[in-house]
Amino acid sequence: MTSDEFQLLRGCSSCRPVPHRPPWAIAERPFIQQCDQCGDCIRACPEQILVGGRGGYPQIDFSRGGCSFCGECVRACHLGGLRIEGEHPWNQKVFIAQSCLSNQGTECRACGEHCPTSAIQFRLQAGSSTMPMLEQALCNGCGACISECPVDAIDLLSCIQEGGLLS
Repeated sequence: MTSDEFQLLRGCSSCRPVPHRPPWAIAERPFIQQCDQCGDCIRACPEQILVGGRGGYPQIDFSRGGCSFCGECVRACHLGGLRIEGEHPWNQKVFIAQSCLSNQGTECRACGEHCPTSAIQFRLQAGSSTMPMLEQALCNGCGACISECPVDAIDLLSCIQEGGLLS
């Protein structure tokens, strides 16, 4: 299931997926109002995963790699659209779709091998290949696993704090 399909299941047929903003971005509407599309945060990103998105607003392109949460983008933001407040840069967690190769019976562990927090583990299932098991509590939402997936079966989705349920 893609994030667009997930939005449809939530009853949001007219929703556009909100782009993945840089870490510590304020809420979307105020972010759009405060950001002047200067590109300072994009140039400051050592991982080079920040790109100019729709309207020139910065967003993360996880196909380029994951975020180290170094804070360089925040330090470069002079208008306050990015602010380090609290220890968590965002409330996003990995979602592994059914199209994952391991879920289809093909051996693949690329995402787990690139997960810096070991949130993605693989467990052998009787009579089949290993299956990805995601430990949400360990996932920091860095996105390092996304670019490694050969079938684009991984995305980040926003989560509700209480109980870790997807919003």
